[in-house]
Amino acid sequence: MSDTLLGRIVTLTRSITAGLRFRSDSFPIDRIDRLADFIASRAAFVCQKKLYGYLKQRIGTRWPSMFEDEVFRSSITTASMQVFAACLSDLTIHAVAHALAGSGATDEVKSALARDMYAQGLQDNRADATEGFDINQVLADFDHRLDGTDWKFGALLPENFTRSPTALLRWAPIAERYKRSDAEIVENSLKFAWVDIREQFARRLDAAAIAREVNESRSGTEG
Repeated sequence: MSDTLLGRIVTLTRSITAGLRFRSDSFPIDRIDRLADFIASRAAFVCQKKLYGYLKQRIGTRWPSMFEDEVFRSSITTASMQVFAACLSDLTIHAVAHALAGSGATDEVKSALARDMYAQGLQDNRADATEGFDINQVLADFDHRLDGTDWKFGALLPENFTRSPTALLRWAPIAERYKRSDAEIVENSLKFAWVDIREQFARRLDAAAIAREVNESRSGTEG
């Protein structure tokens, strides 16, 4: 591979993921803004790791030359935001469900907090500026998901991480015949990635502090 081609690949990869935040912080998740930051940054991390990992594994030695194809580059950009939105959806519901479990917050309050964090995550990661990505449709899909969310049980389970593997298989610019045979591998790979993220979240979450802030915010609004 020439230095010139390598440089183009690195530059393109950085430009595609420039809006996605990958900070690896260790502070306690004891405020709503920290909860939102954890959700968005970890969703971006899983998206990048699994999408690019899958593409490199499936394309193999042709991976560098594919970046010279304009259609492929455009497909990667679209896939990055679609998979990010799905990862964000899965993690947002999980995180809000655990942060407010046992707090007395109603399902409506949980849904409102999740919706705000999801919209913020999309905006902060420049989703509205991505060609081939309809942010309004994605928000509408998330609202529909919230309508059917079981906050007291289903949202708390690892099995609720359903959107990210579906999105990765749908949007990755890989031939459909390969995706069919890769489905189980992709799903298992994402399952393992989410295990680590959920463990990080559980270690750092101060649910009581989050619940207090939510309750104080609601009291201020009602007052």
